[in-house]
Amino acid sequence: MKRFGIWAASAVLVVASASLALRAHAADLISTGSVAPDFTLPSQDTAAVSLSEYKGKWVVLYFYPKDKTQGCTIEAHNFQRDLEKYKAMNAVVLGVSLDTAESHKSFCTKESLTFKLLADPDHKVVDAYGVTVKNMGVMKFAERDTILIDPSGKVAKTWASVDPNTHSETVLATIAEMKK
Repeated sequence: MKRFGIWAASAVLVVASASLALRAHAADLISTGSVAPDFTLPSQDTAAVSLSEYKGKWVVLYFYPKDKTQGCTIEAHNFQRDLEKYKAMNAVVLGVSLDTAESHKSFCTKESLTFKLLADPDHKVVDAYGVTVKNMGVMKFAERDTILIDPSGKVAKTWASVDPNTHSETVLATIAEMKK
């Protein structure tokens, strides 16, 4: 009985710590209402892509950990599936990870992705938007976060540590609500 009590108390501490870490992470993201920092990064076709190119459009700037991993593939496929809905809402989807443009090219080819994936190996944009970088030994990964930028260039909404299975639908619903 005593062991179970210690185990239960430990489990509560772990859950509470994870909850605090998630809240702390969300607080680090760029603030809603802020002007979105401009940037220029190479895409999978090595062409430079700048945020300023999309003035007048909604921009879904989603950060993800790693090309060709399960959650990232699911999230990318869902954005790809909904791409026509985003276009109908005057929105573009831009994915950002710490991977290289070459890695993005391979990922897009393998998974038939047609939207832009941007390479940020020096995490300049990741840092500018307050996205946490996790160190896993020699590997570094960006947290799975999304920043919604409105047509005037301001941060309209942020999401921290999103569920890749349902996130695209959530973003679409948010844009639809904000356009009302």
